[in-house]
Amino acid sequence: MKAKVNEGCISCGACVAACSEVFRFNEDGVAEAFADVAPEYEKSAIEARDSCPVSVIDIEE
Repeated sequence: MKAKVNEGCISCGACVAACSEVFRFNEDGVAEAFADVAPEYEKSAIEARDSCPVSVIDIEE
């Protein structure tokens, strides 16, 4: 699976808190997906997407 954080991130940190194995803050202070979603992190990556208050995370299989 691949995750992507689209434009519009408000830097709340919900995705980083839910799945730091896939999401982190970049040098601009906004979240980014820096790794593919490994099978063991699928559930937490989906939780990160679902907890995003501005719905800017896409996850593709």
